[in-house]
Amino acid sequence: METGGSATRRAAASAGAAVGRIAGRGSRALERTLGGAERTRIIVLLASVLALSSADASTVGASATELRHALHINNTDIGLLVSVTSLVAAAASLPFGVLADRVRRTWFLGLAIVLWGIAMIWSATVPDFGQLLLARLALGAVTAAAGPFVASLVGDYFPAFERGRIYGFILAGELLGAGVGFAVTGDIAALSWRAALVILALPAFVLAWLVIRLPEPARGGRDALTPHGAEPTADETHDGTAAQQLARERRIEPEQELVLTSDPRRMGFFEATRYILRVRTNVVLILASALGYYFLAGVQTFGVEFTTHQYGINQALANLLLLVVGAGAIAGVLAGGAIGDALLRRGYLNGRIIVSAIAAAGAVVLFIPAIFTHSALSAVPYLIFAALAISAQNPPLDAARLDIMVPLLWGRAEGVRTFLRTTAQALAPLLFGAVSDYVFGGGHSGLKWTFAVMLLPLAASAYFLFRGLRTYPRDVATAAAASDDARLALPAAAS
Repeated sequence: METGGSATRRAAASAGAAVGRIAGRGSRALERTLGGAERTRIIVLLASVLALSSADASTVGASATELRHALHINNTDIGLLVSVTSLVAAAASLPFGVLADRVRRTWFLGLAIVLWGIAMIWSATVPDFGQLLLARLALGAVTAAAGPFVASLVGDYFPAFERGRIYGFILAGELLGAGVGFAVTGDIAALSWRAALVILALPAFVLAWLVIRLPEPARGGRDALTPHGAEPTADETHDGTAAQQLARERRIEPEQELVLTSDPRRMGFFEATRYILRVRTNVVLILASALGYYFLAGVQTFGVEFTTHQYGINQALANLLLLVVGAGAIAGVLAGGAIGDALLRRGYLNGRIIVSAIAAAGAVVLFIPAIFTHSALSAVPYLIFAALAISAQNPPLDAARLDIMVPLLWGRAEGVRTFLRTTAQALAPLLFGAVSDYVFGGGHSGLKWTFAVMLLPLAASAYFLFRGLRTYPRDVATAAAASDDARLALPAAAS
């Protein structure tokens, strides 16, 4: 006769086996979607890098109430905590961009992640606001490596024709990290904000070890990992990206003054920066990206507080609501990158920019009713589709930036973009908090009107993207012409 203990053990073993089978099927399905085990490993790890950074920023926002009570601070101080991290990250992104073009990227990124974990633990042990601010400064300095290094690795790991789609999966990790910060560590922070930061820090050390073990790809995407069963196409060769192939076929004239005639590896930092900012579409994409992330940074910091008061729900329900909205944002990044790539394959040279411009404009329209309604039920569909739209613009923009820049400038170009984008992100929490407190009188009414006014930068993002439709084809042709120059031959081995 079977005892109760034996039956329990057998039931547990059966449940464990069932979970294992489900996990195995899920893993195999993911590998089929992403094109193989090695590609899946790389995408998941790069997504996890962005997720870790995003989760940390979201945790501060989700812990705003607890931080205010524990450290006796206000909304402006909460904004300052997020802002100083971003400001230091903005400054550090420039030298990291230079390093991304010159060092072994996987090793350096792994070391930076170890330092992230240490800085997060330090943040959890500080006794007062001043020391917490100092710890956040250190954290910002090391998290700056993510942008330039991830962008450079994506360009070299994956073929040009699918970079928008790949960016969609990687940016989904950034959004999942934000969801973890809001819904998981945010709930833990309701009990102890220090425990939330420690729990968030622990996975950093495992992630660092896994990133260091990644193979270093050859520069210029010469050994890009094509999906299983896919045949190499023209845009996977030394002839440039898919967009550059279209520009050649249509005989679009390049901007002769910007066609590089020397090896970009020999360009000094200031010379490279001047060149990067002379590419007009690059400036347009930087502005659009910075304004979009500016709005998102404000939402990330004050979203939980806004929803609890505006819709009359508690923090647990607010975190759940933002998690549902985050699912819409994930759908957006996956769809935006894939649609942009599909349009490009069908011969629409501006396909990636069109997707981003329409998505940015749609986000502005959808956020308006979500901000002013007092019913959570009424707000949910607007918030989901607004999140879908605002996130859909990023993967095609990230892929488009690689189309208008020669490979050996990818790291520095992303460093410049990250500097300007992160500066905007750094200002957002501080300005959202200050406008809420000092312009609109604070409280939930102040936050509501602040969110409404801050839709103007989001509208400007859409405006700049529509402007980019005019300059993008010629800048793609310019990058293609630079790639044709024999003096831009890529190094024989990855550095």
